Amino acid sequence: MYVPRYMFFTKGFGVAKEKLSSFENALRDARIAHLNIVTVSSIFPPRCKIIDIEKGLSKLEAGEVTYCVMAREQINEPGRRVVASIGLALPAEPGRYGYLSEHHGFGQTETEAGDYAEDLAASMLANTLGIEFDPNKDYDERREVYRMSGKIVKSQHTSQGCLGAEGSLWTTVVAAAIFVK
Repeated sequence: MYVPRYMFFTKGFGVAKEKLSSFENALRDARIAHLNIVTVSSIFPPRCKIIDIEKGLSKLEAGEVTYCVMAREQINEPGRRVVASIGLALPAEPGRYGYLSEHHGFGQTETEAGDYAEDLAASMLANTLGIEFDPNKDYDERREVYRMSGKIVKSQHTSQGCLGAEGSLWTTVVAAAIFVK
C-alpha cells in the first residue's frame, strides 16, 4: 500500500431511471467514472498536497484502483433537496495528519451541509490535538477557538446539492476527496 502524496476534490450529480445509473451519472459529472473507487476513512495524510482536479486526473489511469473519502446521497422524490459534502481540517504542523469528513442528507443547502462537514473534520482534529472546546457552541465560535489554539491552520469543504428530479427518476449527488499517489 502507499501513502497518498496528493489529493483533489470533486463533486457531481446524476439523474436516471435506475438508481445505479444515477450514481454512474454522478460519477461521470464528477469526472471520476473511469476509476475503480475504493472508499476509505477520514485521515488526510501528513505532507499530502491539495491539487486541482486537472492535475489530479492527469496522474490517474482508466481502471485504476483509486482511494477516496466520498459522501453520496440518492433520492427518487421529486423536488426534495439532497446534498453530499466533504469537510477537511489541516493541522498547523506539516508532519501531522489532518481529517476529512463526509456528510450527506436532505433539506440542507450546499453551504449548510458544507459547514457541517467542515465542522465534523475540525472537531475530530481538535480532539486529536487536545484542543478543549465546548461541543454545544456553534461552529463559528468553535472555529475561533480552533484558530486561536494555533494548532489548526485551515479548514474547507466541497459540496454538491440539487433537487430530486421529476418523473420517477433517481437523483444522486456525490462529493469526494480523491487520493493520488
